[in-house]
Amino acid sequence: MYDEQQRPEPLPHGPLAGFTVGVTAARRADELGALLQRRGASVVHAPALRIVPLADDSELLVATKELIDEAPDVVVATTAIGFRGWVEAADGWGIGEDLLARLRGVELLARGPKVKGAIRAQGLTEEWSPSSESMAEVLDRLLEEGVEGRRIALQLHGEPLPGFVESLRAAGADVIVVPVYRWMPPEDIAPLDRMLDAAITRGLDAITFTSAPAAASLLTRAEKRGLLPELLAALHHDVLPVCVGPVTALPLQAHGIDTVQPERFRLGPLVQVLCQELPGRARTLPIAGHRVEIRGHAVVVDDALRPVPPAGMSLLRALSRRPGWVVARAELLRALPGAGRDEHAVETAMARLRTALGAPKLIQTVVKRGYRLALDPAADSKYADA
Repeated sequence: MYDEQQRPEPLPHGPLAGFTVGVTAARRADELGALLQRRGASVVHAPALRIVPLADDSELLVATKELIDEAPDVVVATTAIGFRGWVEAADGWGIGEDLLARLRGVELLARGPKVKGAIRAQGLTEEWSPSSESMAEVLDRLLEEGVEGRRIALQLHGEPLPGFVESLRAAGADVIVVPVYRWMPPEDIAPLDRMLDAAITRGLDAITFTSAPAAASLLTRAEKRGLLPELLAALHHDVLPVCVGPVTALPLQAHGIDTVQPERFRLGPLVQVLCQELPGRARTLPIAGHRVEIRGHAVVVDDALRPVPPAGMSLLRALSRRPGWVVARAELLRALPGAGRDEHAVETAMARLRTALGAPKLIQTVVKRGYRLALDPAADSKYADA
């Protein structure tokens, strides 16, 4: 019999097996998806945005020429791809060498190690980089040094940095914003709509966000379709929102949504957070001498992963809310999506559920009343008031 005090051995099918994770990233989505699938997750990808390079954009060209003509005191590089894109765009305009020459004579700050690598690849050397990879630490350093009367260039990558520019300008700095990329809605909105529908119907267990604009885009699309309250309810209770860092989380926090974030703002740590959080949210019960763990679209029975159809998962969740108690067919019918009024649909879905679980005795039929999970006797008192 399953002992709840025993710590189970690591599962051979991966910590995310049985869970479905949404990926909203436009860039590095394949890398994130591969990391998740390697750990057993089913992945739904729907880019919430597309990244448009500004090689032909007058705003970037004007900002670059302005910095070449009048040297800044400080240049803050925020992303490796953004810094490389800036230099490549300048090369395309025939002013790449002029830009690099100008950058050699200024105080160059890099947000993190990847940006440092991009800077050094251009033959430049950063003066400082925060150990936390946090723009808040960059801001603190600048304000501590004093910025009044100083000219500061800030390289952005598609998204604004809330409060950063405002704080510098309030302290007397002349801030030049260098927007290297622009975020635009996806050309094909259908995948994003399908992800939104999946979140609302709890077809997702988690959604990952790697940029604030992506989070804002999903919220905006939900609002446009009149589904924002439903999406917020899902993110509050059933669908775990995971953000790569605090800036990414801001649009969600503005709607009162708590998010989970890794300590290091990288894809690997983000996946590790999911590996910790999602299994911890699964319901585990001792049933008929088996250890049964109820995941998003599958059930782990004694360390064996058992995929379960959506209707079966709906029934199992309804039963698990009151483990050991009889649940009437009428109540189970209401739990079935689109089942109508025919209680025969419950019997059909229940038969398929038992087959999927591979252990028919997990669920008992109570004649003329309904069904119940065959909770082990030792657990009855614990779940009596569930």
